[in-house]
Amino acid sequence: MVATEHALGLISAAAQAASDKLAEDIIAFDVSEQLVITDAFLLCSAPNDRQVKAIVDEIEERLREYGEKPLRREGQRDGRWVLIDYADVVVHVQRQEERTFYALERLWSDCPVIDLPDSVSSGRGDSGETA
Repeated sequence: MVATEHALGLISAAAQAASDKLAEDIIAFDVSEQLVITDAFLLCSAPNDRQVKAIVDEIEERLREYGEKPLRREGQRDGRWVLIDYADVVVHVQRQEERTFYALERLWSDCPVIDLPDSVSSGRGDSGETA
């Protein structure tokens, strides 16, 4: 089984929204072979609580344009690790410290990485492009 086209579209939109708010280390995994509850995970991080909240707000606004509303949201109050569950897609926005400590990339490293649009940069200028 592979992530659905719908899930891949949501991942692309969420990744672009995160990139637009300067999220760092943006990566997506197709977890459909491992989990029955969702098709894909999007992981990204930010240096502070305020940036985490800005990224979350932008992702929710962008996916609302696709007619999607989160089934649940966890961690919004603390702003250190916010999980947004859209059923087909789960988005994790973490402070860099939580990202390093919990190392979700290592946990899901056996899952295929989902290619993101070229316009998605992973932080402040570290997308490999020159200015």
